[in-house]
Amino acid sequence: MEKNFVLWLTGLSAAGKTTIAKRLYQEIIQLDHLIHHLDGDEVRRFSPIKLGFSPQERDLNIQLAINLAKKYQDNGISVIASFITPYQRHREWARSQLRNYIEVFVSTPLCVCEARDPKGLYRKARAGEVNFFTGISDIYEEPSNPHIHLPAHKLSLDESVSKVLKFLRENGYIKATKLS
Repeated sequence: MEKNFVLWLTGLSAAGKTTIAKRLYQEIIQLDHLIHHLDGDEVRRFSPIKLGFSPQERDLNIQLAINLAKKYQDNGISVIASFITPYQRHREWARSQLRNYIEVFVSTPLCVCEARDPKGLYRKARAGEVNFFTGISDIYEEPSNPHIHLPAHKLSLDESVSKVLKFLRENGYIKATKLS
């Protein structure tokens, strides 16, 4: 019997969370499992106010994300959530409010994330144009006991995805293979 879940990917900006989440989504949807990929950009786009990076705005952003994930879950849809989620309290909020919360720490070093910098945010943060930027002018509290740890700078995308799928299968969250 499959279980509804929220797979919460946390890590620095450009750590690989969204790339891993998108591939996981593709794999899980193939198993006929109802699933939605929810990420920070989507929440910010649909927020009633423009959210920045201050601790208060991050609190609101994560609470919006948790509420959206909860609505999907209440409708029988599992969720892959990819959010920086820099503070331990945010992850505790998610753990306490969501059923079958699975924390995935995508632990890519800051120097690798900065080298990737697809949105130019690290460059802007270093130049003082972005305040409270995680890893530069604000902290990232690493998860102390995630369900899954992905050192994405050491693992290929396929290896990262396989590790998560193995956990989901072994714990009864998804089927082993697609039914024909």
